[in-house]
Amino acid sequence: MTASMVEPKAAGFFHDLLSVAGRALRSIPREPEVLAPALFIPVFFYFINVGALENVAKASGVSDYRAFQLPVAIIFAVTGLSRASALVLDIQDGYLDRLLMTPIKRATLLLGLMVADFVLVFAVEVPVIGLGYLLGVRFETGILGIFVFLLMGAFWGLAFTGFPYAIALKTGNPAAVNASFILFFPFAFMTTSFLPEESLSGWLATVAKLNPVTYLLEGMRSVITGWDTSMLLPGIASIAGVMIVSFSLALLTLRGRLRRGA
Repeated sequence: MTASMVEPKAAGFFHDLLSVAGRALRSIPREPEVLAPALFIPVFFYFINVGALENVAKASGVSDYRAFQLPVAIIFAVTGLSRASALVLDIQDGYLDRLLMTPIKRATLLLGLMVADFVLVFAVEVPVIGLGYLLGVRFETGILGIFVFLLMGAFWGLAFTGFPYAIALKTGNPAAVNASFILFFPFAFMTTSFLPEESLSGWLATVAKLNPVTYLLEGMRSVITGWDTSMLLPGIASIAGVMIVSFSLALLTLRGRLRRGA
């Protein structure tokens, strides 16, 4: 049998996963325009919210509004931060088609990018939490609490990535992917982003109770003030629920694109 007749062999799931993730991570330093908004937006809103609402919040019973707002800053930093735009470019320039001609495990084409996303969002959280520390925020739960706080933010960012990836695979349109962050805005503002739940009223209070971001924020706040499983566990459950929905949507969209022959 000649060398030209030898078919390539599959390298294995984890090898493929790390290869895709490594390529995605290596491309990040070449795209500073991806990271700049992820840091500017949360810092901007953090200062605006604290400056404008700190006194109002204290009147509502929030003793440390800077700590109250820190989870909001983290969520704004990590939500929508993904390599979905890079996936669109791979679709447009035919790189994805070439990958599909290899024995690479199909699921790793998406999961490898998500591994890179997790590393990216975790790294973006660090300067945001450092800003909170400089402004006087302290974790009653210590180093372990900081780590759990960062993990919750990173897993939320990862959970949301399924939506832009589904849009990227479905449309192959960079504008549509960039607009996917708009999906988050109703979740961000119709919740306890600015004031505690007991200060909300009317339809906003009702919507906030149904909003998974409310439970995420309360869970992250509980990690700052002390371990409270009655708030922490619902926060973790909200991350898991969004992750199940978004990952299922992204994997189904990937399957659909593969069925159409990419």
